[in-house]
Amino acid sequence: MRHLAAALAVAAVTVLAGPAAGAAATGNEPPAPTTKPSSGSTTPGPGSKGVTPIAGTDRLVAPLGVDPACPARMEIGMRGETGRARFADLFVDVDPPLGVSRSMLSSYLPPGHDVGAKLLVAVPPDTPEGTYDLRLRASRRTLTVPVEVVALDRLDNGGNHALRRPVTASSQHTNANYPPCSVVDGDPGSNSWAGGNGWNDATARAWPDTLAIDLGGPKQVSRVDLYTLDTERYPASRVGLRDWDVQTGLAGQWRTVAQVRGNTAGSVRSDFPAVSADAVRIVALASNGANDYTRVIEVEVR
Repeated sequence: MRHLAAALAVAAVTVLAGPAAGAAATGNEPPAPTTKPSSGSTTPGPGSKGVTPIAGTDRLVAPLGVDPACPARMEIGMRGETGRARFADLFVDVDPPLGVSRSMLSSYLPPGHDVGAKLLVAVPPDTPEGTYDLRLRASRRTLTVPVEVVALDRLDNGGNHALRRPVTASSQHTNANYPPCSVVDGDPGSNSWAGGNGWNDATARAWPDTLAIDLGGPKQVSRVDLYTLDTERYPASRVGLRDWDVQTGLAGQWRTVAQVRGNTAGSVRSDFPAVSADAVRIVALASNGANDYTRVIEVEVR
């Protein structure tokens, strides 16, 4: 749970590592966006009148054995259903032994508006596989979201062999929340940069930087997609990864199967003849940023 608390503490922080990092304390960096969750079916329950609990998903999958720094996450919130503003509370609980990063969301709620927040769900390593209930209570309504706990090897990865697999990195920046495991969490978007979605190395202007993904056994691999930091304020052409090699590994032996040079886009697909690999490694060689850090949001292996 210590990792979960640490992740929550930085969830609302959005900074760009390096010389710009100091600006975060003064509010000069872009704030983390608020996602408005979608509504779901509810049942009567206790609370203030005129408030509906909402969730960003109707089902959450929480794999066993993932890095505690990258717990399962979802958006939760509440919506004002009456014609007047109010202060409202949303209460959160989950079946044990699962844990959640917050037990309550309190906010001023304008009429007809949503208020949302990120919720992290921790799964202890000895948790039995199965379905657990996560409950959101507001007004006289309870919204129940099933949390499906599955072993990592039984996770439906949709063909992405890297999804939720173990990741090691050459270094990790400590100015904000840049866990290497976040590059395999299934979220290729840059909106939660420095809030737990994306890796930033700790060695400015020092190359190479490496990011290695353990595939859990030999797989046939012929494609790697890499997503680098790319937002309106921080475009890939200015701060994203520019040059890198894609390597596949088998029994500890690495080979370069693709090279990317001069990239200015937010994502790049690298195709190559199929090989058997039990690991994939990104060898970063240069970025487009003046402070030359490596910034990777997601890596997919197919």
